[in-house]
Amino acid sequence: MNLQHNVQETESGMRIDQLLSSFDEIVSREQAQRLLKSGNVLINGKIELAPSRKIRAGQEVQFTIPPQESANLLPEQGTMEILYEDSHLIVINKAAGVVMHPSVGHYSGTLVNYLMHHCQDLSGIGGVLRPGIVHRLDKNTSGVLVVAKTDVTHLHLSKQFKQHTVKRQYQALVWGVPEKKHGVVNASLGRHPVRRMDMSIIENDAQEESESKKRKNAVTHWRVLQRFEFAALLACRLETGRTHQIRVHLTSIGHPIIGDPQYGKSPFKRLSCISAELSQTITNFRRQALHAELLGFIHPSSGEWLEFKAQFPDDFQNLLIEMQRAEAIL
Repeated sequence: MNLQHNVQETESGMRIDQLLSSFDEIVSREQAQRLLKSGNVLINGKIELAPSRKIRAGQEVQFTIPPQESANLLPEQGTMEILYEDSHLIVINKAAGVVMHPSVGHYSGTLVNYLMHHCQDLSGIGGVLRPGIVHRLDKNTSGVLVVAKTDVTHLHLSKQFKQHTVKRQYQALVWGVPEKKHGVVNASLGRHPVRRMDMSIIENDAQEESESKKRKNAVTHWRVLQRFEFAALLACRLETGRTHQIRVHLTSIGHPIIGDPQYGKSPFKRLSCISAELSQTITNFRRQALHAELLGFIHPSSGEWLEFKAQFPDDFQNLLIEMQRAEAIL
């Protein structure tokens, strides 16, 4: 696919990868950067490799989206709860512990492998290692996600995610009880300056310029569903969908997610009021207590608004039951 665009006055000063990712044919900033690094982008007829290159009004940008390459991916049979399926897409309740897609050197045991076993056709826009993948859930987060079977469907769904019109709601069990009934965390996220595998809140005046340029706006709305003596069940609605967004945002307001080994310290060992049953349940819960309970979007073909809800998995439900037995404060 070959495309051409003349830079407008309103686009002057933008990064080239930012411009490219604004087109419907390019689903993410990462895909735009891959196109640049592979020599598939021209500015005024010259190959541009730098994602940070600033563009100017009047320049001609040409880019080529190459056909999908082959990869050593094999279909594998695995447990996969399907909530809805038609010729355009599949909606899945992903189990905790399942990795979304293969990575270099790790080509098996992922959701993509299971999808390939289930159906022959998946969209190729996400790249050879991510067929059908429109959005992602962390490995140890359970819940609803949508997968595209065709490129047209993938582009339509990706546009909805870009425009923040998709409805996404999560439930999280967190340490501590918020004083307010609801709130909003509006804090940009970026890579942690030291722990590069972690995300962190990026303050405008507290980070070096190179880091602040990489920050991404992130907004999480939360409300309390149930209060316990030392914990709470929250509903979290996303305006944006950044990596680890809910986990970092809740930690930033002093309420890290129970079981999350990466963000925030657990007060578990300091609590003397926990029953033996609850103590054992928390000890055995070896992931973040975060569940993507609801996903809503416009169907790319019919134009109908669809919403899907996934019940808590057994481990989350058992943890919640033990919390409730420990005398919930309503």
